[in-house]
Amino acid sequence: MKPIRYKKAEKYLFVDGYNIINAWSSFDKSLPLEDQRKQLVDIISEYAHTVDEKVIVVFDAYMVKKSAGAIYDYKGILVVFTKEFETADHYIERQLSEMPRVKGVRVATSDNIEQQIILSRGGVRLSAREFEVEVGLSKQVIFTRQKALKKSSELSNKIDDEQLNKLKDIEL
Repeated sequence: MKPIRYKKAEKYLFVDGYNIINAWSSFDKSLPLEDQRKQLVDIISEYAHTVDEKVIVVFDAYMVKKSAGAIYDYKGILVVFTKEFETADHYIERQLSEMPRVKGVRVATSDNIEQQIILSRGGVRLSAREFEVEVGLSKQVIFTRQKALKKSSELSNKIDDEQLNKLKDIEL
């Protein structure tokens, strides 16, 4: 598994994937875990476009035999599957220990022990519930932006080319 290169000027958000799936009521627990993972990374990739942080979602492959781990880019976020016998908690702890002093690090998890370790390593903890609210607010921001774009495109569609050219001339 190739290590992640952290930049001092960047902010980072680590998300304990399975912890969030288990904590949020919006996930249908009767669905296969793979579908729930896909749903979470889709939600978070959309969310990531509204924040000024590099988002890293970590899923543990603790019980996956001979897993070497994997890191891949998915729609602007990094998705990490840990190696065999490594939990997401341990992976995140190790990353916090190994990374240089960066601008800011937050970790979304509701694991109490993990939260204490995050605070001791200089990170900011974000409970699963707080993160759910934050993601919900970002969806409202996206909806408002889409609505404004639609309205502006409707306005420009009502203006014929001659009027549009006259407006452009006035602008100059």
